Amino acid sequence: MCRRKWELIKQIKPKKIYEIVAEQLQDLIVSGKVKPGDRLSSVQQLAEDFNVGRSAIREALSALKAMGYIEIRQGEGTFVKKVDFDVANQMIPPVLEKEDLRQLFEIRRFNETGAASLAAENRTSEDLHEMEHWLSEMEKAEGDGDLGEKADMNFHMAIVKASKNEMLYRLMITISETMQESMKEARQLFLFSNEKKMRQLYTEHYEIFLAIKQKDSRLAYNKMLEHIVGVEVELFR
Repeated sequence: MCRRKWELIKQIKPKKIYEIVAEQLQDLIVSGKVKPGDRLSSVQQLAEDFNVGRSAIREALSALKAMGYIEIRQGEGTFVKKVDFDVANQMIPPVLEKEDLRQLFEIRRFNETGAASLAAENRTSEDLHEMEHWLSEMEKAEGDGDLGEKADMNFHMAIVKASKNEMLYRLMITISETMQESMKEARQLFLFSNEKKMRQLYTEHYEIFLAIKQKDSRLAYNKMLEHIVGVEVELFR
């Protein structure tokens, strides 16, 4: 393994207890096992159920409240809120015309530049490790359109995930999946079939990664903007 590949290997930062608790509670809400209007158990009971301290439960509930999953009513308890996870699906037409796709790219431009900026501020070592993994996959994908496209999309989603904005992450999942399905042939033809173009895309992604790694939010924003505008030109010229 070359020296550069060794440099891509980083220690994975373990999650904090409250983050694990929050994720498990979030899964219960998203899956529908805990429904809107349901009252959660008391902090003491949740601490016993999860076998953790009450402070971890309080931090987990604060995180879920900030993400809009629950509301805490003084003197009454903690209740699950109704969250519409299909807003993006309702906004996107079932049949996409070229102008619809162009507008989706505009949404991507606005959202992903902001996501890159936030990722530079909020990313963890685990987030960087995931980005590095998909960069490595992209580097190995020369001539393989399917692999290159998959690595490209997952790299972008790793950045959005690193922004730590859950609503933005869910929105971008819908947009990315819709665009990937609707533009698969065009993306593979104009972006991932040419080795020179793939090397250019890899370089652009690596520069975005470096800016995020260096916690330079302005540079991350600008590098992401340059990249997305360049892809728009290739696909819509």
